[in-house]
Amino acid sequence: MVFRNGIVYIIILFGILINSYSQSPQISSKNKLQSSVDSIITNGIINEAFPGAQLLVAKEGTIVFHKAYGYHTYDSLQPVKTNDLYDLASLTKILGPLPLLMKLYEEGKIDLDAPFSTYWKSWQRIKNKKDLTLREILAHQAGLTPYIVFLNEVMRKDELKSRFLSNKLKGNFKKQAYEDLYVANRFQHKMNRMIRRSEVDDLKEYKYSGLAFLLFPELIEKLTGHSYSYELTKEFIFPLDIPSLGFLPQKKGFPNALVPTEYDHRYRKALVHGWVHDENASLLGGISGNAGLFGTAHDLYRFMQFYQNYGVLEGHRLLKEETVREFTSIQYPENENRRGLGFDKPLLDNVDRSLEDAYPAPSASPESFGHSGFTGTFVWADPKYQLVFIFLSNRVHPFRTHRNLYDLHIRTSLHEVFYTFYR
Repeated sequence: MVFRNGIVYIIILFGILINSYSQSPQISSKNKLQSSVDSIITNGIINEAFPGAQLLVAKEGTIVFHKAYGYHTYDSLQPVKTNDLYDLASLTKILGPLPLLMKLYEEGKIDLDAPFSTYWKSWQRIKNKKDLTLREILAHQAGLTPYIVFLNEVMRKDELKSRFLSNKLKGNFKKQAYEDLYVANRFQHKMNRMIRRSEVDDLKEYKYSGLAFLLFPELIEKLTGHSYSYELTKEFIFPLDIPSLGFLPQKKGFPNALVPTEYDHRYRKALVHGWVHDENASLLGGISGNAGLFGTAHDLYRFMQFYQNYGVLEGHRLLKEETVREFTSIQYPENENRRGLGFDKPLLDNVDRSLEDAYPAPSASPESFGHSGFTGTFVWADPKYQLVFIFLSNRVHPFRTHRNLYDLHIRTSLHEVFYTFYR
């Protein structure tokens, strides 16, 4: 029988496990853990929450669980492997621009409490944006518009506008959005202009917005004198020894298999495979601050372990401890805003919530932090319990309307299982 209600499923599952343990005392905790995880993920596959997934968990700097499940697609042709490359979606925000902003903050090149327009000059005469601080923006406290669908600017109904998109690489079309699809060089200026003219909510409260992350790569280039991707590689990817983490993986010749995402009927008219799923990042040539990074579970483990250690990994310090503590701390709790600077945090009353209503797991400590991604990715680090949790899936396959990953509470259920066994 397939259980459609995730919570009922978990309760029954744990009942079975407890009963079997009482009957067979020799069953190890590790076997119980394995059985719990297998059951939750298998239930997700059966209910088409995703065709496949993988899970990596580390305790006190040691990987204690890493396993792949299912297939890349529902035709069951290619099994998921533990070194597969995934479209990380919004995990890019805390792995791409954010560590570079943290570095610039340490170097005194940006001030969290100065107006962002100090560094992004085009906002200086914009009444609703000129006084917004970087702290407010990173904590999603600035009131910025959540999202702009820039795809609507390059298409008329279901046809591509030739002034913005071309099927050939040429002088005015240098950024590649997809196979045989190139974006006009000037389109980024149009995006910046639309962001500059976008509405800002006068009420200062938590309102998630990814718009500024579309601007951060250009800001980083202005402040460092080097390209965003170069700076990220030099400052973090190479020192953390995670060379497979990066943009545009289809151009790099990695032996790792690339997990596909959605079948795009409107824009790319194909299965998106090896190219960024997010349309806004695509229109920036696949290199953006809001999405675009691809990586393996092991890449994510090393990055999150580095964050959990407050800026150091294997004896190599890349960020000051006080910097990471500042960015991973709640900024506006008095406004019922749980967010850190760029990082997501547990709900303020998370410990008192049921598994069904919690985010992330109810047992996650207030010191913990992480982020989720639209494609079905999730990372979380908990310094108190020394627990790093990495979940990767392509839940948007074949279409983004698939929401059983959320409806079955799969990630919170898995996360809570590991707190139960390793807390």
